[in-house]
Amino acid sequence: MDLSNLKPADGSVKSNKRIGRGQGSGRGGTSTRGHKGAKSRSGYSSKAGFEGGQMPLARRLPKFGFKNINRVEYVGINLDKLQQLAESKGITVIDPAVLVENGLASRRDLVKILGRGELSAKIEVTAHKFSATAIKAIEAGGGTINTL
Repeated sequence: MDLSNLKPADGSVKSNKRIGRGQGSGRGGTSTRGHKGAKSRSGYSSKAGFEGGQMPLARRLPKFGFKNINRVEYVGINLDKLQQLAESKGITVIDPAVLVENGLASRRDLVKILGRGELSAKIEVTAHKFSATAIKAIEAGGGTINTL
């Protein structure tokens, strides 16, 4: 075995159809495109979503809603998650950087602390926003709140 007798495996390389090379080839005349119509012409391409003249799906379905370009998205983090952090890692100061380290938020996320769950740990929480129940629970546990 050397470089002079290398060849691809049997059946791995197909020869392409030679279209429009005369009647004798069996693919002359209409060149496998059928007779007449736009699809038989060169340069034909249909519009995306065209359904043969039938009313396209995008136009059959109603339009609804809108995207508010001024919407501000917050990542919600509940008190039970903060309690878990405080217990397992012994953290007393929680800010967005700590949440990113522990995989609860991404670097660019805005963080809102929500009030689900119990909080017994005394912690200092820094976030972009707080719900009223979260504020009550944190302060009731002797913790402090800093809004960014």
